[in-house]
Amino acid sequence: MPQQFGNTDVIRTFGAGSLCLRLFDGPLDLAWKHCGITSDFLGDIYSARSSRGSIEANEIRHNVTYLVNEILENALKFKASGDIVIDTLVEDGRFRLRIVNLISEEGALRFQEILSGLQGRDPSDLLIERIERNAADPTETGSGLGLLTLMSDYGVQLGWDFRQPAEENGTVQLGTYAVLPLA
Repeated sequence: MPQQFGNTDVIRTFGAGSLCLRLFDGPLDLAWKHCGITSDFLGDIYSARSSRGSIEANEIRHNVTYLVNEILENALKFKASGDIVIDTLVEDGRFRLRIVNLISEEGALRFQEILSGLQGRDPSDLLIERIERNAADPTETGSGLGLLTLMSDYGVQLGWDFRQPAEENGTVQLGTYAVLPLA
């Protein structure tokens, strides 16, 4: 049975008019460089609708690139196996993103616990708490700073959808959804 966290209003299907990319888990040996290349590519595509070199185009490129890179790096960092699928769409002045990958069942449970602890809390407060915790403990990894920054500073709405895959191989399909205002 699917479980959803975060802003569940942003969890939806992508169809006509969306751009779909699939990063195959195979000969490419998916790595960090693929996150940067992919996010730059999508930033360029979606900023091209604005006048080249304009402040608006530069801001869209930066914001889309940052958003895609953060979510894609998390997908790569925590993926169990398999491809990573990226769907994007601009609709009603908002950039919509969905990234789907497989994670281990244990990883899914840990992530769900973290997400449950974020429910109903202000992202700005959470960001400050995380920064203070990192400053107090140099061994702290800073995990979650990117997502909290997206929500707090960029107005991104995030949602997560956990589903058991068709095959019973100890993995869970994770869909991460994001909506970024472009105006």
